[in-house]
Amino acid sequence: MHQIDRLFATIDARKGADPASSWTAKLLAKGPEKCAEKFGEEAIEAIIEAVRGDRDSLIAEGADVLFHFCVMLAARDVSLDEVMAELARRDGTSGLTEKANRPGP
Repeated sequence: MHQIDRLFATIDARKGADPASSWTAKLLAKGPEKCAEKFGEEAIEAIIEAVRGDRDSLIAEGADVLFHFCVMLAARDVSLDEVMAELARRDGTSGLTEKANRPGP
């Protein structure tokens, strides 16, 4: 099992845990909107480190981004397998072609 699969399984297992005993359960108890907000905060921190060029900080923030992305997915009952299936569907398709084929707003 890949590390991100283990991470997602741990997050999924924390869904019903006591928020007082788990940071993940505490995040999930705050609801999907708060989980999305936290993901956004972590993404901005990663962007800042990428611009600064601090490799070690970018690695640490990248790990935070992946963690909070998985929490956000779990908060909306979206599985990692569904995201991976979408990536597989796009495999071999030009990014320009894929974007052009997306439905409009």
